[in-house]
Amino acid sequence: MIPEGVKTSISSYFSGDSGKEFVLNASSSLSGGCINNVSRLDTSHGIFCLKYNAADSFPGMCEAEALGLKMLSKAGEIRIPGVICTGAGGTYSYILLEYIGSARRKSLFMDDFGRRLARLHKHTHASFGLDHDNYMGSLAQSNRSHEDWISFFIEERIEPQLMLASRQGYFSSTELSAFQKLGKRLETIIPKYPPSLIHGDLWGGNYMVDENGNPCLIDPAVNYGHREAEIAMTTLFGGFDAAFYSAYQEEFPMEAGWRNRLAIYNLYPLLIHLNLFGSGYLGGILDVLRKLS
Repeated sequence: MIPEGVKTSISSYFSGDSGKEFVLNASSSLSGGCINNVSRLDTSHGIFCLKYNAADSFPGMCEAEALGLKMLSKAGEIRIPGVICTGAGGTYSYILLEYIGSARRKSLFMDDFGRRLARLHKHTHASFGLDHDNYMGSLAQSNRSHEDWISFFIEERIEPQLMLASRQGYFSSTELSAFQKLGKRLETIIPKYPPSLIHGDLWGGNYMVDENGNPCLIDPAVNYGHREAEIAMTTLFGGFDAAFYSAYQEEFPMEAGWRNRLAIYNLYPLLIHLNLFGSGYLGGILDVLRKLS
């Protein structure tokens, strides 16, 4: 059931834009995770995807997602849902998107996906971060600008999540010290790359196969970051097919030893999951720390 305030806001948008009355003919729920309510809307103006959530709980989330989707779309390397509008109705905020159907993967889907992501990562910037903050899952993500990746990774990624986890009692003083020691070693471990435009939350649940059998990215946490961090995220929760990584490497090779560095970058999403979902993720984080020390 779409909240009345959201329906009224969307109706005002379309009526004001075209002068044609907006009629919601039907709506149906879509899968959307634990943060957003997601629905397909069949309307007098077309078919759309609606995502809405509690405005007070996630301030600015929909607007940040819209900005991220537009950035990825502007790069022109991979399919991105078009943003129709964002708004608020009652106690809810929402983002209205182009509805994208689904079909079976085309032949060489993962090969194509890897090459397209590699080309996206060739879009660079002068500094790491972004001109606005956004969200990683349901947690706020700071994108304050840094000239180098190491300081960005430590100060805007690891430290905020580590502080949150520590307040919940997950780490001992010895383990916190291990994080500090790792931070000091990163300069000798992480290769220098220019800041790349990255999706920011690229796991298996955040891409889809569109109606033409091609890859489409959804639910971004966009920033200009280290492209190895993006590749690291794809290896979590089952990973992508080997063809994806081979094609990426052919299109835009990473420096030797990249597989050995992935666990470092994945400390960030694992800390996010620890803070959101509990101690089931703690063992994986401690394993990484032990291996790196």
